[in-house]
Amino acid sequence: MSQLKGLLLEEMQDLLHAEMQLTKALPEMVAAAHNSKLKEAFEKHLEQTHEHVERLKQAFELLGAKAQPKPCKAMAGLVEEGKETIQEGKEKEPLVADLSLVTAAQKVEHYEISGYGTVRALARLINEIEVATLLSHTLGDEERADFLLTTLSKPLLQQASMKDYDAEQGQPKAKKAQASHKGA
Repeated sequence: MSQLKGLLLEEMQDLLHAEMQLTKALPEMVAAAHNSKLKEAFEKHLEQTHEHVERLKQAFELLGAKAQPKPCKAMAGLVEEGKETIQEGKEKEPLVADLSLVTAAQKVEHYEISGYGTVRALARLINEIEVATLLSHTLGDEERADFLLTTLSKPLLQQASMKDYDAEQGQPKAKKAQASHKGA
């Protein structure tokens, strides 16, 4: 086996473990999300994540290798951060908690985008075109998920900025401005 093929298999093992971790973590994110569109996005990505696992298994088969996960410490860290985000979100306003979930989810997506981009490039380099095609489909899913999270966060950010509270006064900025205007 060439060293490049060995590297491809190692990186795919890492991604397989990462995806398997996400199949367990995403239901917790669904449960923690308040916004219905965000919940729906997490549910859809959970379905896709199961497909990603199957695609990786297909890719291993095409390469004549066993689909054996290798512990992905990076994803374990991201999942742990996600759990902390969920815990901390219980003490936050629902809007802010959802924005925190989006942040945690996008960190995961960016890790996956870089991982799938790398394995796709390696598969192309060693002329494993079918494998590269499978990996391209998953890369596209991850990029679309990231784009969707960005799109969903825009109205949440707008709502949050409108509800921005002044810590000293404990009231929305708009009310504070009105109160100071009346006193002038």
